[in-house]
Formats: sequence, structure tokens, C-alpha cells
Amino acid sequence: MERIALFPGSFDPFTVGHASVIRRALPLFDKIIIAVGINEAKKTLFTIDRRMGEIRRIYKDEPRIEVQSYDTLTIDFAKKVRANFILRGLRSVRDFEYERDIAEMNSHISGIETVLLFTEHQYAYVSSSAIRELISYGKDVQEYLP
Repeated sequence: MERIALFPGSFDPFTVGHASVIRRALPLFDKIIIAVGINEAKKTLFTIDRRMGEIRRIYKDEPRIEVQSYDTLTIDFAKKVRANFILRGLRSVRDFEYERDIAEMNSHISGIETVLLFTEHQYAYVSSSAIRELISYGKDVQEYLP
């Protein structure tokens, strides 16, 4: 059976933390679907199209990665794209408890298992919101970009 992972959420392609999780996940799966959540109420620095375009640019040489947008529950979208795993990235141990609880709930409701992967240590402290804020102030954030 093909191992397909859905990496859901707002997914910020502008930070290496997410790229680090994808690098760690590639050996585990036959295909990874990066799903950009559409949430009009959420204020973001970049449009959905720009974010999806950047993700596609970053992974243009990796045929096992697909980029899609979604506006449903994660488990419903996972079933729609036939993902048999949900991939979640962790920046810190504090993230673990919350993500573990969500993973248990998703597994109980849908039967889809969640794989939790930590970002590489050097990027663990870099959050998407911090990067977006620095960019909005015109700061150079090259070392944190994939």
C-alpha cells in the first residue's frame, strides 16, 4: 500500500522549520501532500496563491510532493486525497502535548494515524509568525528561509 502523508495547516513556506520537517519525512513516505489551509479570517502577510507558489518553487525538483489548498476538516481532506497518515511538525516539546492530543482525536475519529516530527534543532526556535513580523519590518531573514 502506498504511504501518503498529508501535511496540513497554514504551512508557511518562508521558514526552514517546515522545510526541515519535510526533509525528515521524505524517507518515510511515498508521497507528501502539503495542504495550505484557506482561512479568510486569518491575517497573513502572504496570499494563499503566493504561499502555494513558493511551496511549489521550493519543491519543484521533488516529484513526491504535491501542493493543494483545502477548506474542510483535516481528516475529511485526508480521506479525500487518500492520505493514510497526517504529518505534523513540532518546534518544541511544548508543541508535543497539544499535537499528541489532536493526533489521538484524529486517529479515534478517522482511523488515520499522525506522525509527529520535530524540526531540526537549529530551527526549533523560529516561528512562522516571528519571520512574518521581521519581514514586515524589512529585516533580513535569509538564514531562516529554505
